[in-house]
Amino acid sequence: MLILAIDTSGPAGGITLAEADQKSFRVIESAAIAGGTFSAQLIPCREALLSWHVDSAKDLSGFAAASGPGSFTGLRVGLSAIKGLAEVLQKPIVTVSVLEALAAKSMASGKVAAAMDASRQEAFLGIYQVGNGTARGAEEGLLAQTHLQEKLTAEGVRQVVACESAIAELVSAAGVSVETAPRPTSEDIAGIGARKLLAGETIPPEALDANYLRRSDAEIFLKGAGSKETALKERAK
Repeated sequence: MLILAIDTSGPAGGITLAEADQKSFRVIESAAIAGGTFSAQLIPCREALLSWHVDSAKDLSGFAAASGPGSFTGLRVGLSAIKGLAEVLQKPIVTVSVLEALAAKSMASGKVAAAMDASRQEAFLGIYQVGNGTARGAEEGLLAQTHLQEKLTAEGVRQVVACESAIAELVSAAGVSVETAPRPTSEDIAGIGARKLLAGETIPPEALDANYLRRSDAEIFLKGAGSKETALKERAK
């Protein structure tokens, strides 16, 4: 089975071509895409990767998409590229949350939280049941970093994996055990995506959507007919 995975959720992105079956997974090749160049570089990188390693794009078995959370513009670029190709080729898609991929990096098992800096003094948080390199049963959301300790305590989380030192320090100061791990890449998305494809956890192209967790500034400021002051209060929440 050949799988193409795309991640444009972060400051930088990537695309990975991999092969997998029920017993093995192997990255064939990955290409990094610099931040700010997703719309210009993604399609050329995808076409070059496929031309080097497959006779035809029809040889692909399916696609894995990093669905978020992340940049509004970046996610739209990546998901649009996957949706377009999947529609043409009539191939299945699986989605992988970046938080899910981060949680799967944990060396712990049981209830594990994945936390990422969401800027604006906020954090993306996902809570999973982790075991054997998989993360299941997600509860994901956005919260103020000052509420992180309260949420972890309320959920009975004793193990957190984070990819930024500032978040790791915040969690550690709250007395919760924390691991640090690199931000997931398109190779991580491909690995989890391959397992989902083999398990049949697919969606049709028309169902593909981003998991932003945070509304865009445009959505906040255009909500209803409220005043600018109301919008600013909403934005501050």
